[in-house]
Amino acid sequence: MNYFRNLINTARCYSTAKPKKQVDPRRMFKVYRFDGILTKGAPQMKSYDLDVSTCGKMVLDALIKIKDMDPTLAFRRSCREGICGSCAVNLQGKNCLACITEIPPDKKITIYPIPHMYVIRDLVVDMTHFFNGYDSIRPYLIRHDRQKKLGSYQYAQSVDDNNKLVGLYECVLCACCSTSCPSYWWNGRRFLGPATLLHAYRWIIDSRDQDSEARLYDLKDDFAVFRCHTIMNCTLACPKGLAPHVHIAQLKKLISRLTKKPPSSIDTMQFSNTGN
Repeated sequence: MNYFRNLINTARCYSTAKPKKQVDPRRMFKVYRFDGILTKGAPQMKSYDLDVSTCGKMVLDALIKIKDMDPTLAFRRSCREGICGSCAVNLQGKNCLACITEIPPDKKITIYPIPHMYVIRDLVVDMTHFFNGYDSIRPYLIRHDRQKKLGSYQYAQSVDDNNKLVGLYECVLCACCSTSCPSYWWNGRRFLGPATLLHAYRWIIDSRDQDSEARLYDLKDDFAVFRCHTIMNCTLACPKGLAPHVHIAQLKKLISRLTKKPPSSIDTMQFSNTGN
């Protein structure tokens, strides 16, 4: 009897629930427009009145729809699944990946390129300096005991050692974190930025890598790492939910010799005939 009473009460709750307020599907998108430094035109904000019910739910869908309206609009995109990191923009004052960010319910929506980067055109920024910094940390496995061609056998890694890389390898280099970091704005020429330092720690802590000492020596600089002041904008901005500030703190400890890289828990060469 109690079962049916509870069922009736539940039905009454659903029947008396207020319907969700309908949101007007029309939005006013204000998009940053700039034809590039080789032109004499000044940057401007251009408005587009768009019915978002005619496109998908993500900001990238809205940008594609706007491009149908105005083919001159330029922006980067590729995977549409938050993997390539190419569609980073500044939406309503916050960095995000357009392909995995829902269109906000606000009536007016502003879209800028990610901040403190040279703009090539519209929402397309020059990523050269960012990737030069990333390239400087040698983002690949380095071995000093190779007796065979790299790739001819597998380097073993335990589950525990692999778990240390969780929260590191997921970074897609979209630069949302670095371009939201005041230290990167102020010292961008020498401070590597959160994304690059996250990857630097990823390769240093990898149990299969044998170049950790050289990597740490290269980062032993007043600016490269230690201009991070743990403002934590990087963590707030990361669209993948990573925490660069935590790993940069660990990186500082390694550089300062307060901690040491733990040894590999298994023989990395156990799957080759050159192992012990």
